[in-house]
Amino acid sequence: MNGLRVIPTWRHGQERLYVCLTDGRNIAWYDREAARINLIGENRREDVLEALGPFISGPVTVGPPPVPTPAEMARLSLHPDDDLAPNRPGEALLIDLDRDPGPAHRLRADPRRRALAAEQTVGVALDRLDGVGWHTLHSLPLPGGDRVHHLAIGPAGLFAVHTLYAHKQRVRISDPLVGLGRRDPQPLLRRVRADADRASYALTAEVRPVLALVGPMGVSVSVPPREVRVLTDTDLTDLARLGGVLKPADVEALHAMARDRGTWARV
Repeated sequence: MNGLRVIPTWRHGQERLYVCLTDGRNIAWYDREAARINLIGENRREDVLEALGPFISGPVTVGPPPVPTPAEMARLSLHPDDDLAPNRPGEALLIDLDRDPGPAHRLRADPRRRALAAEQTVGVALDRLDGVGWHTLHSLPLPGGDRVHHLAIGPAGLFAVHTLYAHKQRVRISDPLVGLGRRDPQPLLRRVRADADRASYALTAEVRPVLALVGPMGVSVSVPPREVRVLTDTDLTDLARLGGVLKPADVEALHAMARDRGTWARV
């Protein structure tokens, strides 16, 4: 044994294995997703490789940590309380339900739980785009208590995605009205466009509005929505098939800007 300890941690949703001295100082870390071992110094290289040996599967690159990009530097400078990237889908609803779960027995299901289920379903679908050059942020707070349910940033541009629980219901769209089942239609598309406009102002970039319907029985459109793209939760991956608008560096820069809570405080 060489006196080194391997400590697994999760950082920004990814697992890293840190190699530490007996006094707790890190001298290397293994990024499994990138298949890379980052050495803070070369003097313990062989010891680090020996300690990580049982955890390595397949070929890896070994070397000093890569120089951070400007976007990574901006992220690293954020205070944890100001970094919105760790937000889970429906983060605001999860916090609200934790603070006030409501009565244990009620005649009708809590509408917050249906809304949460919808945001979680859409969030999972959008997070699947991460592997093809996209980033998705969830539950972005806006002044006045509003929020952007999801912001998807990728080669095809920026999309403010508003979710609507429509499980086994027929959806009727007549811009700006959206009706669910037998309920009276509501001017939901105005809010969907307004959220995208506020996001555009905050990021100084075009943000296109999307209404994501979760589990509808059917969708009928009498007056086509102006500017708003209407998708079901199973169709959200279609965003990745749209034409390229942003370069990878632009995607990273906009993601770094959007994850900063301060970006949204002025809209």
